[in-house]
Amino acid sequence: MSQRDTLVNLFAGGCGGTVGAILTCPLEVVKTRLQSSSITLYISQVQLSTVNGASVARVVPPGPLHCLKLILQREGARSLFRGLGPTLVGVAPSRAIYFAAYSTAKEKLNGVLAPDSTQVHMLSAGMAGFTAITATNPIWLIKTRLQLDARCEALHLHAKLMKVNNITSLLTPYCDYRNRGERQMNAFECVRRVYQMDGLRGFYRGMSASYAGISETVIHFVIYERIKQKLLDFKAHARMDDEDESFRDAFDFLGMMLAAATSKTCATSIAYPHEVIRTRLREEGSKYRSFFQTLLTVPREEGYRALYRGLTTHLVRQIPNTAIMMCTYEFVVYLLRS
Repeated sequence: MSQRDTLVNLFAGGCGGTVGAILTCPLEVVKTRLQSSSITLYISQVQLSTVNGASVARVVPPGPLHCLKLILQREGARSLFRGLGPTLVGVAPSRAIYFAAYSTAKEKLNGVLAPDSTQVHMLSAGMAGFTAITATNPIWLIKTRLQLDARCEALHLHAKLMKVNNITSLLTPYCDYRNRGERQMNAFECVRRVYQMDGLRGFYRGMSASYAGISETVIHFVIYERIKQKLLDFKAHARMDDEDESFRDAFDFLGMMLAAATSKTCATSIAYPHEVIRTRLREEGSKYRSFFQTLLTVPREEGYRALYRGLTTHLVRQIPNTAIMMCTYEFVVYLLRS
C-alpha cells in the first residue's frame, strides 16, 4: 500500500467517525446511563411500605425514553452532549487508526492467505481493533466518566419530587452525592481525578472488555465485506454501467448503507454484553475489578437481562452511526482517489 493510500484511509476514517459521533451523541449518553450500575436508582415508581418497622422503596429501572426524559427535565439538553469533547478528540484518531490498520493488515494478509477471503477480513478487523483500542482507551474512559457525571443530582431531584425521604442513604453506596447546582466536571478535571485516584493504570480500566469487543468488530466486517461483494456482483450482473449515472450513485449509496446497517446489527446483538461490562469497569469507585469478575457478578446480582441493558438504545444509535460512518468513509475515499 502506498503512503498516499494510507493517508487517504486515515483521513476518510477520521471523517466518517466524526460525522457519526456528532449526530448520535445524545443516544450514546442515554445508552451509557442505562448500562451503569446506578441506573436502578432512577426511580420511575416508588412504593413505601413497612417491613419490621423499616421503610422500603421499590425501584424500577427506566426504559430508554424515560431515561431521556429524565435527563432533559433534571439536567437539561446540554447533558445529552456530555462527553462529546473527548469523543471528537478521540473519534478521528481512533477511526483513522482503525481503518488504516485494517487496510494495511488486509493488504499484507492478501499476499499470504487467499485474497479477500473470510480469514483475511477477520484477522484484519481483529488487528485493527486491537491497535485502535490500545491507543485510545484513555480517551473513551474520560468520555464515559463525563457521561455518568451528574447522575446523582438527577436521582436526588427526582426522588424529592416523588417524596422519598432519606434519599442520601440510598445514593451513598453507589456514587458520590453532589449538591444541587454544583458545577459539572469537565474533561481536564476528570483526567486529574482519575490520575489522583488510580494513577496511570486508571486510564486503562475497561480495556479488557474492549478487547473482548473485538469479536463484534470482526463479525461486523466479515458480514459487511460479504454483503458489499454481493452488491458489486449484482451490479455487474445487472449491467448498471448502461444506466444513468445518478441511478448508479444512488444504488451504491443505499447499498453501502444496507451493508453497514445489517452487519452492525448482527454483530452488536451477538457481542453486546461486553459493552455493559466495559461501562461497569469504567465507573468511578465501582466494585468491578476485572472482565470475568464483572461478567459473573452482574447476572448474579441483577439477572442475565442486565447484560443487555441499553441494547435497544445502542442499536438505535449504532445502526445510523455505523451507516453514516461507513458511507462517509467510502465517499471520502472515492473523492480522494478519483
